Amino acid sequence: MSRVTTKNPWLFMNAPDPHARLYLFCFPYAGGTAQVFNNWQAAFPPQTGIQVCSVQYPGRGNRIREPAFTDCRLLVEAFLPHMIPLLDKPFALFGHSMGAIVAFEVARALRRQRGLEPAHLFVSGRRAPQVPLREPYTYNLPDDEFTEELRRLNGTPPEVLEHAELVQLMLGIIRADFALTQTYVYTQEPPLTCPISVFGGLDDTDVEREDLAAWCKETTSGCSVRIFAGDHFFIHACEPTVLRTIREELSLR
Repeated sequence: MSRVTTKNPWLFMNAPDPHARLYLFCFPYAGGTAQVFNNWQAAFPPQTGIQVCSVQYPGRGNRIREPAFTDCRLLVEAFLPHMIPLLDKPFALFGHSMGAIVAFEVARALRRQRGLEPAHLFVSGRRAPQVPLREPYTYNLPDDEFTEELRRLNGTPPEVLEHAELVQLMLGIIRADFALTQTYVYTQEPPLTCPISVFGGLDDTDVEREDLAAWCKETTSGCSVRIFAGDHFFIHACEPTVLRTIREELSLR
């Protein structure tokens, strides 16, 4: 994957392919960077006509000096102007965990502002937006308790959590991301008209099956729920299978 251009710090992507028929925008989980999707373009060779566009949130990677957002709608508002110039062809959205909510709100904002909807919405590792948070907030825990929560979620390499300097460097970003997703407030709008594919992890103890199925209420089109082996971060453990599923779904469009 090429370096992000200075013209669009929000997106990592190869040079735009004039023959691409569809852009796949990918939104990472809390604490994640655009590099989470580094291997994804290889799963969509030129003949698929799909170009992967990985979203880089402020506060990490090449944007480390920018403040991270703690409000989902403000993040979406800031991102849309950088996405809209690429919407001269069909597009799909994928988001995991926090990224699922961001992708969902991007889809609704584009419908409100531009009358556009994605060809497909993929939401992964996140309860449906209308399902309220059942657990207490964790983004405001003391550092040691917050670090233990990260350890429990199993999304941060153990060697990083044992390194005090690295922990201090990343805690602020992850706290901001947790605040964004934990304080998210769902607002009622008509369902989307695009298909929604919902992915979950077999051993994900934080997202119940019925909470995944509730995403189907957010579309008037088809909705499917797929469960993959693994915990909350099954998209890494089962990456080839996840990518094959996305490719198959988009080939039907």
